[in-house]
Amino acid sequence: MGIKKGTKLTDNPKNTTFKVRLDEKTAEKLDVVSRKTNKTKSEVIRKGITEQYNALEKK
Repeated sequence: MGIKKGTKLTDNPKNTTFKVRLDEKTAEKLDVVSRKTNKTKSEVIRKGITEQYNALEKK
């Protein structure tokens, strides 16, 4: 059985795209973190943004 038409897939849709350029070392670091945490690169980046935002809020 597939997803029914009109089914709400998420409470927080990711509908904004952002393109970033990385050097080889940073790209490799992202790959390693992604593999070791079993998260997508997008999830790793979103978590990093959240951590940086929270650090600014604490100041």
